[in-house]
Amino acid sequence: MAKKVTEKAINLDTILFNCRNILRSASNSGSFFEKRDMMLTLVFLRFIGEKYEDGLVKLRERIIKEGLDPDDENIQAAFFDDATFTDGTYNLPKEARWSTIINTPAPSLNVALDTALVAIENESNQLKGCFVKSTFTTRNLGANDIKKLVDEVNKISHKQFGEEKDLIGRVYEYFLKEFAVNATKEEGEFYTPHDVVQLIAAMVEPYDGTLYDPCCGSGGMFIQSAALVKSKQGNLNGINVYGQEKEAATYRLAKMNLALRGISHNLGDASISTFVKDLHKGLYFDYIMANPPFNLKPWYDSEYGNVKWGDYPTPPESNANYAWILHMLFHLRPKGVAGFLLANGALNDSDALDIRKKLIEEDKVEAIVVLPRELFITTDISVTLWILNQNKKGGKYHDRMQRNREHEILFMDLRTWTDNPVKNENKKKVLLSSLDSKDSDNVKVNVIGQIERAAKIYHDWQCEGVDGSNYAVPELYRSVKVYNKQLTEEEIKKSVNTVESMGWVLTPSKYIEFIDHDLNIDFDKEMKRIQQEMIEVVETEKKSQGMLESAFEGIGYGIKKN
Repeated sequence: MAKKVTEKAINLDTILFNCRNILRSASNSGSFFEKRDMMLTLVFLRFIGEKYEDGLVKLRERIIKEGLDPDDENIQAAFFDDATFTDGTYNLPKEARWSTIINTPAPSLNVALDTALVAIENESNQLKGCFVKSTFTTRNLGANDIKKLVDEVNKISHKQFGEEKDLIGRVYEYFLKEFAVNATKEEGEFYTPHDVVQLIAAMVEPYDGTLYDPCCGSGGMFIQSAALVKSKQGNLNGINVYGQEKEAATYRLAKMNLALRGISHNLGDASISTFVKDLHKGLYFDYIMANPPFNLKPWYDSEYGNVKWGDYPTPPESNANYAWILHMLFHLRPKGVAGFLLANGALNDSDALDIRKKLIEEDKVEAIVVLPRELFITTDISVTLWILNQNKKGGKYHDRMQRNREHEILFMDLRTWTDNPVKNENKKKVLLSSLDSKDSDNVKVNVIGQIERAAKIYHDWQCEGVDGSNYAVPELYRSVKVYNKQLTEEEIKKSVNTVESMGWVLTPSKYIEFIDHDLNIDFDKEMKRIQQEMIEVVETEKKSQGMLESAFEGIGYGIKKN
C-alpha cells in the first residue's frame, strides 16, 4: 500500500526567502530599499486584492439572502460595478485587482503593476502617497523574474496566515533582517515584534478614544491595538489613531497597513521627524503606545530646541530618551496612559536625573517592566517597558475599580521569561507567549499566556482590595513606595528600599527581592561529594596508566617513569 504523502503547510518565511533569492539574482533589482519597496508593494496589492475578492463573495451571499439574483445584469450594475463595502474593503478598478495582475502575461507585468498603483491612488484619497511612482517600470525586472516574484507572492494569503496579524509588518521585519538594512542601534530602525506590541496593548488597553504613536514605523502598534479592540468589543469605530513617521518608505508602509485594516488614521500629510516638526501639536490623546528609536543621537534640532519643556529641565542632547518621554507626557490627556519602550540606560541615566526625579515626584511613572533579551530580530539590546499614568488616584477604568496608587511604582523583571524559542531563525530569538501564540511553523506554542500573566500582575496591582505595601513576588515583581516618609517603623528596621532612598533610580533589580539559592546548599555534603569524585578520578587514572604500561611492556617497549 502506497504511503500517503502529506504536503507541508506553506511557510511565510519560505515564501519570503524565495522572493529574496529572486530579487538577489535579478540583474537590475536595485538597492535594498528598492527591493523592499517592490516586495511590500506586491504584498499590499495581493492583500488588498484578496480582501476585495472576499468582499464580492460576501456581497453575493447577502444579495442571495435577500432573494435577488446576483448574476442579473441590473443587479450587477446596481451592486457590483461600483461596489460599496462597510468593513474598510476598497472597491478596486479592474486593472488594480489581483485577478487581473496574476493573469497578465509576463512581458507586460511591470507596466500592469504600475498601472494598478496609479488606479488605486486615483480612486482613494487615503491611499495617495502610499507608493513610489513607477516602482516596477523603473527597475524593469526581466519578464521571467517579475513573473516568478508575482507567482511567489500569490501564495501569501490572509486566510492562511491570519489577517489579525501585522503581515505587512512581518514582511518588513523579514527584509530588515535578511537584507541587513543599514540601521545601527543608534538609528534604531527596528520592527517591533507583534508579541511585544501585544504586551503593551494588553497593559494599556486602548479600547476607545484616541491613540497616538509619535514614531509609528509600519503601524504595528495600531494593528495590534485594533486586534485587541476587536477581541474585546468588536468595534473599531470607537478609536481613532494618530501617528508620525520620519522615514518616507516606512510612512508609506504604515498608510498601506492601516488602509488594509480599514482603520481610521491621521499620520499627517508628510513623513518628517517629530523632533523637527510636531504634526499633531496642540492635540492630546487618551493613549500613547510607542517604540522610539533606542538611544537616538543626534536628535537635537535648533528649531525643536525652541520648544518649551514646561517645568521640566531641557532633555540632554546626549540621546533622545527623555525628549521622547516628555514629548509623550505633554500629549497625554489628564487621565491618559502611555506605554512605550526605551533602552535600559534610561532607568538610571545620570544626565537626566533631574527630569526622572520630577517625573517620579509628580506621580507620572506607574510601572517599569524589564523585558527579556532576544525579543527583537534585528538587535539583542535589552529594553524596558515604561508606563506613565496621568491619574493614579483611582476610580473606574474600563470594567475595573482602581485603588489610589499615588507615590507607588510597580517594578517587574521578565528577563527569565525566555522559554519560548522561535524556530527557523539564524540567531537566538524568543517570544512572549499568549493564549493563541504560534511559532513560525504555525504550531501552537503553549497556553501559559505570559502576556496575559504580565498584564494581570499590573491590573491586579491597580485594583481595589490590593495592599500595595505587600504586593510582591521574589525575582518577578514588587510594588515600591517613592518616599522614605511613607515607610512604617517595621519597614525602616528592615531597611526597605524606596525610590528616594535609591537615588531616584528606576532599575527593577534594585527593588525586587533576589533569592540566594546557594543558601539552600549543604556545603559540607557537597564538599565531601566533590572530594569523593576526585578520589575516584585519580584511581581511574592510575588504573589506566597501569594498563597502558603493561601493554607497552608486552610488546617490548618501556615507559619511563617520573
